Amino acid sequence: MTDDEFERVAEQALDEIPAPLLSMMDNVAIFIEDTYTPGPGEDTHSKLLGLYEGTALTDRDSGWGAGAMPDRITIFKDAILEICSSEKQVVEEVGITIVHEIAHHFGIDDDRLHELGWG
Repeated sequence: MTDDEFERVAEQALDEIPAPLLSMMDNVAIFIEDTYTPGPGEDTHSKLLGLYEGTALTDRDSGWGAGAMPDRITIFKDAILEICSSEKQVVEEVGITIVHEIAHHFGIDDDRLHELGWG
């Protein structure tokens, strides 16, 4: 799958998110990168499909916004393509990954996401 095709899949997945939910997101940028590079002390074999970096809405206080950089959601193309054997699976996995990372923006942790079937 080309970069452009993958980007279209991600855009379609975002289009599936209900507009009222998207309108509640605050100061978030979404990116696609090829691979995740583990940071210092992380397992060098980590294969992340997506990553949320920022301050969840539930953790923000009244002084949070002054000069804050946008939260960042990154979708890792190569890891998703590696675990999928068809375009249909890529579409499904990108959708799940985007929902999962957006949920982190709303303060939902991994344990709860797994309980809900979005792990």
